[in-house]
Amino acid sequence: MASGAIVVGNPKAASRTLTVAREVMRQLGGCLEPEPARTTVEPLEVDLAGHAGAVFDWGDPALQALTAEVAQCRLLVVASPTYKATYTGLLKAFFDRYGNDGLRGVVAVPVMVGAAPVHTLAPEVYLRPLLVELGATVPSRALYVMEQDISRLDEVVAKWAATARPLVSAALAGGKPPPAAGE
Repeated sequence: MASGAIVVGNPKAASRTLTVAREVMRQLGGCLEPEPARTTVEPLEVDLAGHAGAVFDWGDPALQALTAEVAQCRLLVVASPTYKATYTGLLKAFFDRYGNDGLRGVVAVPVMVGAAPVHTLAPEVYLRPLLVELGATVPSRALYVMEQDISRLDEVVAKWAATARPLVSAALAGGKPPPAAGE
């Protein structure tokens, strides 16, 4: 079982959205304590483009195994490109496989990638409620990455993670987040 997982709803395999999700997990992965025999935590990667043909087959054993493994992870990065101002239908179809509270106990981070700043709030307005409805804890603000900023992705994610990391760490530890600067 993976301690961390990435689910990417881009219909194009090995997309920029996957690159962004990997960077978010890389920068937040330190919030997870590695298992005693391991020095690093390797997340499960679910690139839904490779499962598009089976996502609506409720009996597909590979998708059943993936949904079960995602539900057992501690930290989940959910990423989608911005389609019509929201996340993709592919991502929605994957998460429709879960019942109410199917992600209870999972700390989730919503991430979206897009071309226009007008959609900056899309991950907060659309993706966060989906994850909360499924029982996940979403302790930090969502991340929206502009396509033009992917060339400096580590810097963009680091700026966001400076605020998100303590909140995610506290949620993973089951504790109270530290006070904000100046409190």
